[in-house]
Amino acid sequence: MKDAAIGRVFVASLHQAIADLLPTRLEFYENWLNPFQLRKGRLGLAPLVAVIGFLRKEGDSYALITARAGEYAADWTFDALPAYRQQLCKSCPLGLRQRLAAALARRLIRRTYSGTRAIVHLRRGSGEIDLRGSLFCTVREPGSQRLCHFYAAAVTRLLQRLDLDGEAQVARCRAVGDAGCVLSVALKGPRLKEAAVVCVPS
Repeated sequence: MKDAAIGRVFVASLHQAIADLLPTRLEFYENWLNPFQLRKGRLGLAPLVAVIGFLRKEGDSYALITARAGEYAADWTFDALPAYRQQLCKSCPLGLRQRLAAALARRLIRRTYSGTRAIVHLRRGSGEIDLRGSLFCTVREPGSQRLCHFYAAAVTRLLQRLDLDGEAQVARCRAVGDAGCVLSVALKGPRLKEAAVVCVPS
């Protein structure tokens, strides 16, 4: 796999989340998340897989760090849009903003790792995102910990940035033996219905 397959925003978001929530371990993780390599765009797949594997052994910190990283990735994805596009997105009708949030989520997921593919389906205010090839949910044996927190947090933050009242939560995860990963997204408001974000194995 080519080094360019790893998105720099993804790696930077993980690095910042570790610095925020597990600062005493940052030096250890910088053996793989090397800031110099990150700036040069040279980080490969193997170091990132190693980081995710070690994070899984950090107990409750895994969910907190990957969720914080998802929030950073969503913020940086939205902030990368020109200011006029940000304002235009926020001024759209609620239904259109929901579709824009889905499009941004698909872009974020694709840019996280080029081996991950997101297929978005929308109908009458509800929707699904089928995620294939997630780095987080690739495990040798099912465990007891759900691993989709990065995507749940990223989707939730994108909704917030578009002034949509909604929240994504992990409902099922193939890392614990489920057939696929499901993030249920509750969109609150009189004109919005429930949506679902689904991660299925590749």
